[in-house]
Amino acid sequence: MSQEKNPRALKDNEAKAVCRMIRVSPQKLNLLAQLIRGKKVDRALADLTFSHKRIALDVKKTLESAIANAENNHDLDVDDLVVAEAYVGKALVMKRFHARARGRAGRVEKPFANLTIVVREVEASAQA
Repeated sequence: MSQEKNPRALKDNEAKAVCRMIRVSPQKLNLLAQLIRGKKVDRALADLTFSHKRIALDVKKTLESAIANAENNHDLDVDDLVVAEAYVGKALVMKRFHARARGRAGRVEKPFANLTIVVREVEASAQA
């Protein structure tokens, strides 16, 4: 008497990982998403490992999670995976204030972002 299972949103050769509430602005996070978009996962992991950006570690963990989801949940071959999509969304923005001269206040905004990474298994011949 249970409900019918929801259809899978992704194709059979895809897996996804989402990291929510990352403490960085979406604009800065999108720079790293652009860096790995369309690359093979081993190359993308190497780029993130040697990136000097603070948030690269969180992006790398999300990519590793997507790879693990592909391998364990969907039985995909890790060597044939490509970062199909990597996109960034806005999350909340904490508003704070900073005391300024003459009794005034300066507004300080602390943005958060969401990151979604989709990996796709591509045939070995198509990667050339």
